[in-house]
Amino acid sequence: MTRIIILIAALMSCGSAVAQPQTFTPKDESPEDFAAAPGRDDTFYACTACHNFKLVAQQGMSRRQWEDILQLMNERHGMPKLDDKDRETVLTYLSTAYPPRAPRGGWQNPFLNR
Repeated sequence: MTRIIILIAALMSCGSAVAQPQTFTPKDESPEDFAAAPGRDDTFYACTACHNFKLVAQQGMSRRQWEDILQLMNERHGMPKLDDKDRETVLTYLSTAYPPRAPRGGWQNPFLNR
């Protein structure tokens, strides 16, 4: 009987750890891991409040696209709105450090029929 009680207590303690809500905490990342440019630290901490910064760094978008992403984060995901100065800092950093990428296969001549 004692074994059963100990087993049940052990199983219940394992279940409570699994049932706790998970929150994101950045691991093994720091601002210094990413492109050095003005606004890097502010941008890093604004983004890692919710998700991994590597997700941001792999995107590569135009300033307009980054603006749209910030708007989406505000409206759909509850990201606190940045004040105008911070928003400008973040957008400038993202559009400078992570601009659109060239298409796969390199540059394509638009005048050649392929």
